[in-house]
Amino acid sequence: MIKFFLMVNKQGQTRLSRYYEHVEINKRTMLEAEVIKNCLSRSKDECSFIEYKDFKLVYRQYAALFIVVGIDQTENEMAVYELIHNFVEVLDKYFSRVSELDVSFSVSEILLL
Repeated sequence: MIKFFLMVNKQGQTRLSRYYEHVEINKRTMLEAEVIKNCLSRSKDECSFIEYKDFKLVYRQYAALFIVVGIDQTENEMAVYELIHNFVEVLDKYFSRVSELDVSFSVSEILLL
């Protein structure tokens, strides 16, 4: 099961966050800071799957954006990795020449549906 979905830029700023289970606001900021630090500190040669606390992180980098998905231990990492790629392809088809700021405003509306 997907626990959260984050879009983060290279500077570590969260551009979009969507949680699929309740997490208090102050815990969200701490969680996001730790998750972002873990993902941004890895090199491109390292695996895109990270064991983190009681769940896994699956992330992909597209230009200046990192998309990070937190999943539980039973979820298939490769399926989520492919889901991220399909999500980006849909955004690419739907929006022409989308930028980082466009993503932060437009994608949040899509995820709320």
